[in-house]
Amino acid sequence: MKLVIVSGLSGSGKSVALHTLEDLGYYCIDNLPTGLLGALALELKLAPRPIDNAAVCIDARNLPQGLQQFNQILDQLQTQGIETEVLFLTCEADTLLKRSSETRRRHPLSNDRLSLTEAIDSERNLLEPIAERADLFIDTSNTTIHQLRDLVHQRIKFRRKTRLSLLFESFGYKSGVPIDADFVFDARCLPNPHWQPGLRLLTGRDKEVIAYLEGESQVERMCSELCSFLDRWIPAFEADDRSYLTVAIGCTGGQHRSVYLVERLLRHFQDRYPDVASRHRELP
Repeated sequence: MKLVIVSGLSGSGKSVALHTLEDLGYYCIDNLPTGLLGALALELKLAPRPIDNAAVCIDARNLPQGLQQFNQILDQLQTQGIETEVLFLTCEADTLLKRSSETRRRHPLSNDRLSLTEAIDSERNLLEPIAERADLFIDTSNTTIHQLRDLVHQRIKFRRKTRLSLLFESFGYKSGVPIDADFVFDARCLPNPHWQPGLRLLTGRDKEVIAYLEGESQVERMCSELCSFLDRWIPAFEADDRSYLTVAIGCTGGQHRSVYLVERLLRHFQDRYPDVASRHRELP
């Protein structure tokens, strides 16, 4: 049986992730006490019609002592032959504050003595034992509901057992570096199509931009060296039993250079890694 444990900060999109897994056929439970994980897994395994895929949400609404015992409980599940994956959703504090203001929902840790900012900081500390065991981080600071659903589909639904799920992501530095990336590479030193007549409104997927970038020796050199570096080190992560790996490429706006490089890397690796995907954070 496969058990996905969804956790993360309040307002980061845990409900969206759990609902997406439910749509994918997972048996889902929200706000399960951590101490009941073992009992739940056993019941699902012994059910007359065994459940192959289940997902539970464990967050700051849990009992503090249960969160402190998370590592021990997770180890026990794995010794029982239960395949576990921990999905942790995180988000920048400013975005969480904005979302809280828009929804007007009370933070589970807020009270008369704690401001919302202090409650968010306290929640990060409280969930640290789960974050430390996370197989997959997703930063939803610049992610819409639809994009989060797509990410869950890409990274969990289509990942084959024992296979590495590899994601190449483009982004714009002006909107911040994705904090869930394992590797971050900066492409801002490359010639910028933004300053070329007729290319400003296009993207790195358009043939005119591709032709321009392919005519620049610096671009070809960076792409070649990125492929060589990743050719060497991705297998090392795979050998270390990593389930997920995110490689982020950034340029100023996340529209031309980073998009082009991500598409090149996708084509380079897709034959060897069936569970490879691309994401362009700044594109519609």
